[in-house]
Amino acid sequence: MVKQPLLIATRSLGKQPEIQEILADIPYRCIFPDEAGILETAYEDKLEDAGTFEGNAFRKAEYFAQKSQLPTAADDSGIEVFALGGQPGVKSKRFAAPSRDQDVANNQELLRRLAGAPRERRKARYRCVVSFLETPNALPKTFEGVCTGYILDEPSGKGGFGYDPLFWSDDLEKSFGEAEPDEKHAVSHRGRAFRAFAEWLGQQG
Repeated sequence: MVKQPLLIATRSLGKQPEIQEILADIPYRCIFPDEAGILETAYEDKLEDAGTFEGNAFRKAEYFAQKSQLPTAADDSGIEVFALGGQPGVKSKRFAAPSRDQDVANNQELLRRLAGAPRERRKARYRCVVSFLETPNALPKTFEGVCTGYILDEPSGKGGFGYDPLFWSDDLEKSFGEAEPDEKHAVSHRGRAFRAFAEWLGQQG
């Protein structure tokens, strides 16, 4: 039986294999914008200006659903440091000034902001919100995942992407950068949000 395609609205080469693995058993075939023939444009950068993870996820889902006319899921996620008032938050991807290696620049900026802070002031959480549209004009279904930990004094491990080498997971008692992919997916914010989405899809038959 040929599965109907589900467009996962991300171009992130870090996110794509994670999401594909998490959604391996859903009754859809996951594809990404390039496979759907959706050319990247500068307008996509303007989709993430809603100010909340929920708003950004919905804006991306709506845009790509209209472009593809396919069932579409989009996520927005980031890391929130409580002592920084929830920053980087929705600005996680662009926390530092633009750089050739944005992940390294973002990590360095976060460490600079927390320089000298004791562990109790380094508490943080990763948060992910998934927005799903069955059709471009459908009401969105929203799913959320959270995982808690704290920010290390320096990167540890070379796995994952983004802030993973700096994020010490309460669940794993190691950094996401040190975790194997299946370990990380089991407890990560993205894993939890997309598993909630997958469970809901399974209940729809």
